[in-house]
Amino acid sequence: MEQRKLGSAGPTVSALGLGCMGMSEVYGPADRGEAIATVHAALDAGITLLDTGDFYAMGHNEMLLREALKGVPREKLQISVKYGALRGPAGEFAGMDTRPAATKNFLAYSLQRLGTDYIDIYRPARLDPGIPIEETIGGIADLVKAGYVKHIGLSEVGSDTIRRAHAVHPIADLQIEYSLIERGIERDILKTCRELGIAITAYGVLARGLISGHWTKDSGKTGRDYRLMTPRFQGANLDSNLALVEQLRAIAGEIGATPAQVAIAWVAAQGKEIIPLVGARTRTRLTEALGATKVTLTPAHLATLAKAFPPNVAAGTRYAAEQMAHLDSEKPASA
Repeated sequence: MEQRKLGSAGPTVSALGLGCMGMSEVYGPADRGEAIATVHAALDAGITLLDTGDFYAMGHNEMLLREALKGVPREKLQISVKYGALRGPAGEFAGMDTRPAATKNFLAYSLQRLGTDYIDIYRPARLDPGIPIEETIGGIADLVKAGYVKHIGLSEVGSDTIRRAHAVHPIADLQIEYSLIERGIERDILKTCRELGIAITAYGVLARGLISGHWTKDSGKTGRDYRLMTPRFQGANLDSNLALVEQLRAIAGEIGATPAQVAIAWVAAQGKEIIPLVGARTRTRLTEALGATKVTLTPAHLATLAKAFPPNVAAGTRYAAEQMAHLDSEKPASA
């Protein structure tokens, strides 16, 4: 497995990371045994970066990782944790809290659930509108000094917030959605991160499965699947987006790969500072994703993909309107 540096201030990690959210909730029922086997297979394949959040199924995902990582030398992997999202007993989201005191509390519970003494990359899941980012990062920086956190990351914030955060403490990486059909970071965020030596850990590289080549109009309807509530997976938007996937399938066939492999390889090809996170829940999907590391996209391939997938080509927004309104990453940078 190729290794990439997680920014100028961060650790060296595998060129692909494993996003673990879907192993606990959101995309319908998941098989615990298969999830654990998938984590093991990822580690065996050389993946060292594992991404989770303390609010994924209210701690279930962290406890699942603890079980999966039993007996694995801690220094052989990097655990990335998002925190700060508040949830109610019915699972609903209830805002953000990234005050230093709350940060310390969230971290204490994550350490316990994960069964570890430290977190490699700790990051607020979203910008807390009630507290300056300087205070949030200052609180995490205190935990770095105490040895409980190794590096600080950010998630879904814009260029202005990135600069303010980085001025308080070096930021290792920004976690943000990036794919063939979601190119928002190319407006200014990617340039800002490159200027500051901040890596990108790209989630949603398959647009939550939409451009994987496996999603159909009937997918996700047998269980509670969050995707069905998002605009890109609904009605005429879905029809339009699935037509894009057929273009990707044709290009992938000429390359000799699957649509998912080409989509992942495209993200990885956008720069050495970009680490795609693959959200595989099964060993079968993981094996396919790993095949992306063997795909070489030539300038001709990239030109063909650029023509087929220009910026803003997707029908519908990546989140529902209420969630989009709270995304700091969607706000334009100051002049």
